[in-house]
Amino acid sequence: MVKAIKLILKEDTTFDLFFYDGTVKRYDILSLTDKFPQLNDLKDRKLFLKGHLLGWSGVVWNDDLDVSSETVYDEGKDVTNEYDDTDILNIVIGYQIKEKRLQKEMSQEELAKKAGIDQSDLSKIERGTLNPSVKMLKKIAKGLGLKLKLSLE
Repeated sequence: MVKAIKLILKEDTTFDLFFYDGTVKRYDILSLTDKFPQLNDLKDRKLFLKGHLLGWSGVVWNDDLDVSSETVYDEGKDVTNEYDDTDILNIVIGYQIKEKRLQKEMSQEELAKKAGIDQSDLSKIERGTLNPSVKMLKKIAKGLGLKLKLSLE
């Protein structure tokens, strides 16, 4: 199963969904209205802007309006090249750090203290908005009781 890790709501009823493998897909939710006419409700911009990720499995607006990440991955337009590679990498790394932290049942404050970094920096890293140095990533890995591995492919 593909993991969606970040959602960016765009114009009209389109959104970009970032995936764990570094792919970004653009999707217009109205493309499903033939099968699911209730999705026409998302023409209301206020409602559309309430969309959010439900874990990593898909995008949801309310109990009746949602789309799976698999549908977006399979049917969406690949727009990965519209984003800076470093930005995508930061989003993926941030998601991995948050995932490991939650698996270890640690708060951001706890991990930041163990890693010797500021909690606000850790928050930015987890959201993919800060470009961490290798030194900082090593500190975070150590704080998680893990080893940092980097590779070039």
